[in-house]
Amino acid sequence: MQQILVYITVAFALIFLIRKFFWRKKTKKSNSCGEDCNCH
Repeated sequence: MQQILVYITVAFALIFLIRKFFWRKKTKKSNSCGEDCNCH
């Protein structure tokens, strides 16, 4: 039972980290695009 909970918490942590990195890349792209061209 404890092993399952540990695996679930590790999976959530990995997903959270991956989402954070992808979110940063997306915001960087949108910011540079906003400065260069007339898009939102």
